[in-house]
Amino acid sequence: MGESHEAMPPEIGELVASAKRGDRSAFDELVRRTHADTYTLALRLCGNEEDARDVTQEAYLRAFKGLKRFRGDSQFSTWLYRITANAAATHMGKGARHRHEELDEGMALADDQPSLDPSLAAEASSLRDSVHDALEELSPPLRQVVVLRDVYDLPHEAIAAELGISESAAKVRLHRARRQLRDKVFGSRGDEDERSLHAV
Repeated sequence: MGESHEAMPPEIGELVASAKRGDRSAFDELVRRTHADTYTLALRLCGNEEDARDVTQEAYLRAFKGLKRFRGDSQFSTWLYRITANAAATHMGKGARHRHEELDEGMALADDQPSLDPSLAAEASSLRDSVHDALEELSPPLRQVVVLRDVYDLPHEAIAAELGISESAAKVRLHRARRQLRDKVFGSRGDEDERSLHAV
């Protein structure tokens, strides 16, 4: 992949350097500054709050243990996202129970349109629920890719880097994930309806 040495914000870089030297308060501050984003990613990957809390805790535990191996070749947030995605894959792979939860207002699938006709609002709500349920049914590797691409809008290259897979593998997984989502949500109604899926 090569070394991009993308600059970290000075204060983050200083905190990382201090934490690597064993300063626990510096690591605690890194957790404070990144916790919201880390938890949000875990929630989107896991689909429910209980698993997301477990994954977030595991991600920071892994980050703390592996901090000395962080060379700064990429953003700290990118490194942490990758750890979180891997922790989610491990956690969900253990057969953790998926529980249906209300979509958080901050999630990209939330309906923020002002005043919809009641019947259209009900249809949109039903579609969101169907998409949410279908996401939960995807295998962790497929869910990771589709969330990072369609929710976080990351390019294939970044997804591949964060998950430690090739770019072509990321594209294959995304294609497979979208196809499975389309089939679960729309059945055999065809590609026409798939556009509605991405508009939700």
